Amino acid sequence: MVIAHRGASSYAPENTLAAFDLAIEMGVSHIELDVHTTRDGHVVVLHDDTVDRTTNGSGPVTSHSLAELTALDAGTWFDQRFAGQRIPTLAAVFERYKGRAHIHTEIKGHSLDLSRATVDLVRRHGMAEQVTITSFQKARLGEARAHAPELPAGWLVAEVSEAIIAQARALGLRQLCPRASGVTVELVQRLHAAGLVVRAWGVADEEQMRRVVQAGADGMTVNFPDRLLEYLKT
Repeated sequence: MVIAHRGASSYAPENTLAAFDLAIEMGVSHIELDVHTTRDGHVVVLHDDTVDRTTNGSGPVTSHSLAELTALDAGTWFDQRFAGQRIPTLAAVFERYKGRAHIHTEIKGHSLDLSRATVDLVRRHGMAEQVTITSFQKARLGEARAHAPELPAGWLVAEVSEAIIAQARALGLRQLCPRASGVTVELVQRLHAAGLVVRAWGVADEEQMRRVVQAGADGMTVNFPDRLLEYLKT
């Protein structure tokens, strides 16, 4: 799986429609994004807990209403060419890419309602076959699994241990997502033997990208999906 990390984020502002559209144009069929909730309970696509880094606004995502967030410029920080890009809602992403891409949806925020609100949107848009829920937070994955056990889910982890593998299996997760720097042939074989799909994250450069492929991983998130697609052709 060539998964465009926050879209084609080496070339366009992360987690915007511009970055997702570019990934699709490159030939990608998997997109990764991050979600938070607004002050008034809407699910929006943004990586950080605050809007400071990637918009012209400031403060926590959860302190803004949807109207306030969608008025912010989410593109100029990356390049003036992307001025006017907005923070998209998850609903808008589902509507735009339904039937065009599998959406790996990482639950970033700490709102207790975020997992439920996210999977409710998946169901409402008929996207159960096109969405994988991921998170570093085991509690958020547990909430998602309890509310929507039909959705595949993956746990993002810094390191893999036997305890982590056991917990992933107990939660009914389909994926374990280790940091790319720790992916080896032995680790992939160990996780495959446990019945888990191996999807790497944190791919720093093309050399590491190639090592993950050669280790036999099932996929990875990557900021430069065009280079991974090109490498896989060889």
